[in-house]
Parts: sequence; C-alpha cells; structure tokens
Amino acid sequence: MSVAKASRSPDGGLAVALANMVVAVYRQRTGRGPSRSRTHISDDLIAVVLEDTLTTAERTLATNGKTDVLLAGRRAFQDTMRQELVAGIETRTGRKVIAAFSDSSIEPDVTIESFLLAPKHAATGAVGTEPTIPPA
Repeated sequence: MSVAKASRSPDGGLAVALANMVVAVYRQRTGRGPSRSRTHISDDLIAVVLEDTLTTAERTLATNGKTDVLLAGRRAFQDTMRQELVAGIETRTGRKVIAAFSDSSIEPDVTIESFLLAPKHAATGAVGTEPTIPPA
C-alpha cells in the first residue's frame, strides 16, 4: 500500500488527494502502484513524486541491462495514462491543466508526474487558459 505525504503547505489535504489519485491510476493501469508518493504544490505547478514504482517485469528488464526497453514501455504507459491523470488533477483542483510531463528513473526507482496549471487571474481569482502579460 502506498503512503501519501503532503508537502508542507496549506494545501495538505489536496496534496494527499492528488497523490492518492495518481497512485490509484498507476495501480489500475500497471497492476502495481508505487509504495511511496508525495505531492508538491506551488502556484501553477503540481508535481507528484512516486517511489518504488517498478513492476517485477520491469525489475527483470533492469537487472538484465534492458533499461532502454523498460523506459520505452514506461513512456508508453505514461502516454496512455496522461488523459486520466489530467482529468483527475483538473477535477480535484478546479483548474485547467495546460501541460503534463512524465518521466521515470530506474536507479533510484522514482517517477515524477508534473502538471502545469493555467494561471489564476489575480484580480478575480478566475482561471484562464492563457497567461496574462502586463503591458510594456
């Protein structure tokens, strides 16, 4: 079972909810979820760090020097999970995701799922899809 940790922020409950959602998607799609996760939230960026993510099959590939095959397979899974992860982030935050990034490391066994959110408009608190650029 995964242990989700919140970053030290007022968004601790949200951070745990986001980590749990990402872990659940991984578990459903790969057959095994990470054993540890934590979420970092800043203004327009959410990063979910997953540890101990490799499946038994992936560990076998790594042990036998097939990290290129392992990482290509992991990228394919990440691509297929992206839409579901983005929907989960948007639902839980109420903000639009404008970009999503995934990457994995074999040693250490760490994966990061990062989401760039549309900026909030400072005056209204409304969420935009375009960054606001002050006049020159």
